[in-house]
Amino acid sequence: MLKEAVMKNKIVFLDADTIGHVENLKDLSRLGNYIEYGFTLPEQRVERIADSTIIITNKVIIDREVMDACPAMRLICVAATGTNNVDLDYAAEKKILVKNVTGYSTESVAQSTFSMLFHLVHKNYYFYNYVQKGEYEKSPIFTHHGREFWELKNKKFGIVGLGTIGRRVAEIAISFGCEVIYHSTSGRNIRNEYRHLSLNDLLQQADIVSIHCPLNEHTTDLISYQELTLMKSSAYLLNMGRGGIVNEASLAKALNENRIAGAATDVLTREPILSSNPLLSIKNPDKLFITPHIAWSSIEARNLLVQKIADNIRAFLSAE
Repeated sequence: MLKEAVMKNKIVFLDADTIGHVENLKDLSRLGNYIEYGFTLPEQRVERIADSTIIITNKVIIDREVMDACPAMRLICVAATGTNNVDLDYAAEKKILVKNVTGYSTESVAQSTFSMLFHLVHKNYYFYNYVQKGEYEKSPIFTHHGREFWELKNKKFGIVGLGTIGRRVAEIAISFGCEVIYHSTSGRNIRNEYRHLSLNDLLQQADIVSIHCPLNEHTTDLISYQELTLMKSSAYLLNMGRGGIVNEASLAKALNENRIAGAATDVLTREPILSSNPLLSIKNPDKLFITPHIAWSSIEARNLLVQKIADNIRAFLSAE
């Protein structure tokens, strides 16, 4: 039965470049007539999937118009956890199954969180440049104290959003000797092993604020200028959740006014970043570290993502 289903299905990955080169992508070709495109423009969607049974999309929007124009569509595989690029209500009405992937990037994002934190706290970029520019060669002493850094031990590590990734970050923070405090943006994820605080109390107390919550109507502009002024001037802010949770204009203003010690973000309201983004023109660029939405994308995470997409397709084909 599964073999018959494989033979008759056409599978199209609309934006395979978003997950890069992943060795096990070839496994998808064993599940049907597999075609992949690196990137798909809105006007190319229908042409590319008009006769396809299974669609794989990371960010390409599959809306009502596309579904109506593609009558063969039976399964939409989202190559991510978030499904905001698919009209879920209309898919249900059309009896099109939508499957996302969860739990593939926990370790990658947690590791990236601390990588970005250490970049800010240790200021390794400064010490690296000090050596590379020949300044260390001229030093009369064996060390250099041009920048200060502090230890994580005994610092308060504030986590906004204690889901799977937030809990893993908490475990790592504990191993460094931090005291973990957290805020649940939904009010439902209350866990007794750490102290739960209101958002304002967390911002006032934390030495590190690390964001790991989803973007929704409750978290859009969750951290704006008023919230940033509550933070310690020595504190660091990390946004590892979604762009839009931290108001970027407010963050630029707070950094320019030295309201906080620094910030790092892997996510932005518009991706790729717009040249007009105020974060690109702050007075002291060393206070800000921006990465291009890569925290999720270790090679292990991307392989696991493809494996889970394949599992979703197999489950669908087995039920056919």
